[in-house]
Amino acid sequence: MTGNMKTNILLMMIALACSATCFAQKQERVHLRKGNKLYADSSYVDAEVQYRKALEINPKSTVTRYNLGNTLAQQSKAEDALKEYDNAARSAKTKEEKAKIYHNAGVVLQKGQQYEKCIEAYKKALKANPADNETRYNLALAQKLLKDQQQNQQQQQQEQQQDQNKNQQNDQQQNQNQNQDKKNDEKKPENQDQQQQQPQNQMSKENAEQLLNAVKQEEKNVRDKVEKQMQKAATKSFDKDW
Repeated sequence: MTGNMKTNILLMMIALACSATCFAQKQERVHLRKGNKLYADSSYVDAEVQYRKALEINPKSTVTRYNLGNTLAQQSKAEDALKEYDNAARSAKTKEEKAKIYHNAGVVLQKGQQYEKCIEAYKKALKANPADNETRYNLALAQKLLKDQQQNQQQQQQEQQQDQNKNQQNDQQQNQNQNQDKKNDEKKPENQDQQQQQPQNQMSKENAEQLLNAVKQEEKNVRDKVEKQMQKAATKSFDKDW
């Protein structure tokens, strides 16, 4: 094979490779554009499909992974979105790209109340772009929210500790009362029940005596009445005209 023939074959292979690469790049751009249009129309599920198709062609695309992270965030898939942002940050080549990626990651983390990680992301974004006032504002807000969160957690812990101490005190008081009742029962005389019933028995005696006195009085009244009747009868008999 002559040198010219080898050169021609090599050129053809290069041309075919370039053609295939150009075709793949063209398909990648097609899916990326479709995804962007669907994202703008709030069709996030369909946009995700297009972005994933673009990544099948070029898995190292920073722009596609960043856009995929955005559409996942819009679907409230925070964990998946953060993974795509992390992948995009690894492949990012410019500070501008990194600033946007870390800013959006911070927004997702802030929404999930992961304020410590959120603050870290905003700081990385500001390191890449110190002039980003929106990120600076978000950072200040996240720092305040973290402080409030920590104070609330501390207050809840104190309230829980107070409730726990109160319950322990109540349990101790209850145990003391039970022990005291037990001691009182042990000191209680055996005839205490009889002593407690004694006033009742005395009352019964008094009632009995009253009843007896009443009966005696009634008997006396009856006797007196009978005697009066007998005396009256005797007087009539003496005065009777035979």
